Amino acid sequence: MGWNIEYYNDKVFNKIFSYSDTMIARYYKYAELMEQHGPNLGMPHSKAMGKSLYELRVSGGDGKSRIFYCVLKEKKITILHSFIKKTQKTPKKELNIARKRQKEVENV
Repeated sequence: MGWNIEYYNDKVFNKIFSYSDTMIARYYKYAELMEQHGPNLGMPHSKAMGKSLYELRVSGGDGKSRIFYCVLKEKKITILHSFIKKTQKTPKKELNIARKRQKEVENV
């Protein structure tokens, strides 16, 4: 039995699919791998951020995006937040959004 991927809301889904074609293609590839093998693809594709929160690292010729997701029971991965990366470090604001949403979905 594989893993299921769902999205926090339509806004998160639409944002990811508004990225460049290259980034969308890479996201699809990584999403398929997560559905088959689970959430932790390992570096350089994904990074564990602690407490069942992960960062998917998607890059294309036109930039880099980060997609935060968490793991819930029953092999369910929830995509929480995404943004285009413009700095070396992940901005705390972006990480805080993901952690807040993670708490929301865990308490449902």
